[in-house]
Amino acid sequence: MSYAEAAAKGPKQSPEEARAPDINRVYRDESESTASLIDVDSPHVQSVDADFLNQEVKTTTQAERIEREEQEAIAERERIEKAKAKAKAEAKAKANSVRRNKSNPVYLGNAVILALTGAGLGFGAYKKHAQGKLSWQLVGLWSGIVGAVGAVDYFVSKWLLQNKYPPK
Repeated sequence: MSYAEAAAKGPKQSPEEARAPDINRVYRDESESTASLIDVDSPHVQSVDADFLNQEVKTTTQAERIEREEQEAIAERERIEKAKAKAKAEAKAKANSVRRNKSNPVYLGNAVILALTGAGLGFGAYKKHAQGKLSWQLVGLWSGIVGAVGAVDYFVSKWLLQNKYPPK
């Protein structure tokens, strides 16, 4: 329902209410002086160069915005560079950690378990697929088994690394 329809359903205005109030005089405010008005003939009025519309930057606000955007772009590039350097340092530290602990039996055991599990699951899945017996139920079951074995391996490895074979 529109406002006009809602107003039409309401009570009607009397002729006095419908008429605008009568103003019998012109409002004059003499409190402000004309001394604050700018004289257009004074020398502080500036003209605009003829090539103003062809300029790339036309206002100081636009120039400030462009400068701010350039500073933000520089800050973003610096942030990305710092993130890349941090990621590179972390990767290098992790690689050095593996190299330093290549004789640790926990690291070696986990690598062997990972390789054998991957090869066994891949070969078993290929055989089931070739027989036409590979289903989502079978994949889900073996995924759960791998998850449980992974959780047990995590806690056993953590205990071994803390108590028996601490990393270098």
